[in-house]
Amino acid sequence: MAALKTHLLQAVYDWAVSGGFTPHIVVDTKSPGVHVPSGYADEAGRIVLNVHPRALQGYVMDDKIVSFSARFGGVSHPVEAPLDSILAIYAKENGQGISFPERNESGEREPDPTDNVPRKRPSLRIVK
Repeated sequence: MAALKTHLLQAVYDWAVSGGFTPHIVVDTKSPGVHVPSGYADEAGRIVLNVHPRALQGYVMDDKIVSFSARFGGVSHPVEAPLDSILAIYAKENGQGISFPERNESGEREPDPTDNVPRKRPSLRIVK
């Protein structure tokens, strides 16, 4: 069975392309199995990639990896990003999309700071 992340990535990708937007993915280049040209990632090791069909060739996404060929500085390079390395997908024009929890060095999901926050019980009051 395909992972939920695969379906979410494909849904946002399809929504962006069919809506006339430019889908971009954010990839953690420090993750194992990522192959992108060196020198294009930021200081944190992230790279934003335009994955619109007009911007690349041979786009393939399956349950494990996104791969394609894209131009960097006018030169075509192969790109491979395992799904675990993809941190977000969004439309460039409006910023709408989805992000995924980051993994720490041990491969575990970073804790959500709101996970252990006590929640106030809901209450109702009569308004006249």
